[in-house]
Amino acid sequence: MLRLSFGLLLTTAVLGGLLAALRLRSRNASAGWIPGVLHGVCGVIGLIALLFALRGPPRGEAMGVASFGRIAALLLTIALVAGLAILVLRLRRHPMTSLIIGIHATIAIAGIVMLAAYTLVG
Repeated sequence: MLRLSFGLLLTTAVLGGLLAALRLRSRNASAGWIPGVLHGVCGVIGLIALLFALRGPPRGEAMGVASFGRIAALLLTIALVAGLAILVLRLRRHPMTSLIIGIHATIAIAGIVMLAAYTLVG
């Protein structure tokens, strides 16, 4: 379940990178709603899979990464909240600020790095 979560969240990161590239390419052009929904759904399913995986036996104690799974889950939950803020702004047709997108991406990448250490080293 942990590797499934990691794979889904890596897929989510790639989709997010593509969305960011499309936004940087043309500020006024929208990528449409399908890539954004796919990005969000993959992220939520990956986070749920991670939460289920964390219920299992502890791992990574010998390598010092035992708490990285919980830290990754917390960071990814905060990224989810920032992503929901982006969704609310988009639905209300407010101009999208790059600051919120940057916060969302930074926190999500930090969570994925923690999850990578927990999954691959632990």
